[in-house]
Amino acid sequence: MSRPALTHRLAERGIDRQILLLVPAAVFVLVLFVYPFCYGLGLSFQPERGGPLGAYRAFFTDPYERNTIWTTLKLSLPVALLNVGVSVPIAYRMRGRFRGKRLLTTLLVVPITLGTVLTAQGLLNFLGPAGWFNRILIGAGLTDAPVRLTNNYWGVFFSLLITGFPFAFLLVLSYLSGIDPTLERAAATLGASRTQRFRRITLPLLAPGLATTFCLTFVLAFSVFPSAVLVGDPAGETRVISIAAWHAGYEQYDYAKASAIAIVMGLVELVVIAITLGWRATLFTGSTGGKG
Repeated sequence: MSRPALTHRLAERGIDRQILLLVPAAVFVLVLFVYPFCYGLGLSFQPERGGPLGAYRAFFTDPYERNTIWTTLKLSLPVALLNVGVSVPIAYRMRGRFRGKRLLTTLLVVPITLGTVLTAQGLLNFLGPAGWFNRILIGAGLTDAPVRLTNNYWGVFFSLLITGFPFAFLLVLSYLSGIDPTLERAAATLGASRTQRFRRITLPLLAPGLATTFCLTFVLAFSVFPSAVLVGDPAGETRVISIAAWHAGYEQYDYAKASAIAIVMGLVELVVIAITLGWRATLFTGSTGGKG
């Protein structure tokens, strides 16, 4: 049967072709997202001892485990805010025609394609005790001993910054490209300065997009694991919640506790996202006058 004939027969039966296309997508979501979540949620309520909430109680009553929430937030929130904040002025200058724009955006994708493991390895070679940065400082006489920038908080911070900035920048650039530039031109004809045009026109239109970018960047940073191990201190100041979940599951073999920690991890992310989207709901939600 030809495709037009099949489409006509489906239309006669009242079956929309778009509905049929949604079926594989729904199955994909159920198999890869909904089922694993439900399985993990159910497993978190089946600890060997302590009752249904025993795994959650074990996590929250242990300060060493509970503090991983705050440790992860101390890393992810500043990184997400800084990545989004730095992306705005750079993307604002590049939103129009910019020589070398395609080359620059291609180069920014490199940290994403390399991944966190290779990025962390590069940081060890550059910022480590025997890295180029410390060699330059010691050679210039600025310090007598290597500055410790790896295997601590700052090593993970720089790693997340390098891998997260291109992602945030490309998103902000796409949102800015969707804002109609004639809005600013009209304001310029009325005597508005560049700062006034950005603060009163571009930023309010961009703010909803910034909220979405922040949420995605925050989730990316909150789930940090390789960087916290390779260039951090996984037993101390960079013991993030993902390490706690891995330790419970693959060192203690307590899968109920590991699932409970993963659920707590998701709930913390949802709280931050809900606060951000709640703030976003108070902003402008109409058309930006351009591609967006």
